[in-house]
Amino acid sequence: MSTVLDEILAANAQYVAEFGGRAARPLPPARKFAILTCMDARLDPAHFAGLKEGDAHVIRNAGGRASDDAIRSLVISHKLLGTQEFFVVHHTNCGMQLFTNDVMGELLAQSLETAVVDEQGWHDVGHGPGSAEGRSVDWLTFKDLGQSVRDDVQRIQQSSLVPKNLPVRGFIYDVTTGQLQEVGGEPEGQRGTP
Repeated sequence: MSTVLDEILAANAQYVAEFGGRAARPLPPARKFAILTCMDARLDPAHFAGLKEGDAHVIRNAGGRASDDAIRSLVISHKLLGTQEFFVVHHTNCGMQLFTNDVMGELLAQSLETAVVDEQGWHDVGHGPGSAEGRSVDWLTFKDLGQSVRDDVQRIQQSSLVPKNLPVRGFIYDVTTGQLQEVGGEPEGQRGTP
């Protein structure tokens, strides 16, 4: 067994011992909202949004992007579980800004092992085989952080499965301060927001 697995199982045993009345929580989120955010380990929505278990739905993926699957989850959250507001939270220093679709496709074509990055960029150090399939995936990378938030908010708002009156708000989380800053609907320079 790995050390990580041992640690997780020990933590879970402690959690089970203290579980208490948590089993009585209802299925719908108590605060009736959902957060779509990045999988980055530096982001803890429970802390930056003041959540307790059962408060909100948290949907995470690489970049916190409004992918088809993320929208599927948001629609289920609203339609079946009653959420009334969505928050899209991207963050500073996001790894999704450090590569492109082409870079990822080439790395995967060389091998499926973990790549390394240095001053010259990403390098594959694995020993094949790789897979060319990575070249046909849209990895949803981005260069402009504020624009990525606006794009994802707009994509959710424009989905034919999301009610037009359901609020969708965008934010940038600063990984150096923990602060959330709301992103306006206009591009940079027009409102002065990120």
